[in-house]
Amino acid sequence: MKIKKNDQVLIIAGDDKGKKGAVLKAMPSIGKVVVDGANLVKKHVKPKRNGEKGQIVKMPKPLDVSKVQFLCPKCGKAAKIGHDVSGEVKARICKKCGAKL
Repeated sequence: MKIKKNDQVLIIAGDDKGKKGAVLKAMPSIGKVVVDGANLVKKHVKPKRNGEKGQIVKMPKPLDVSKVQFLCPKCGKAAKIGHDVSGEVKARICKKCGAKL
């Protein structure tokens, strides 16, 4: 999985198609990412202490990594990520504009 935490992504499938956001959490073992402000679900929370009220909280749910595409900070377009190995340093690059990330 080439998408990491704090990367800007564009959602390309599902109910939130077209939305942009930052990756809050990447889960490469299961192939999912949590995107800020996307795929929100309502969760009913019980009161913790005496006198507190229960509430309904909107929280982001993980999306499959195949439904998001990386947004290049340099060119601002949705692009694939490649790797450039120069010497002993391996760096991520944008495949559209060739900028190092």
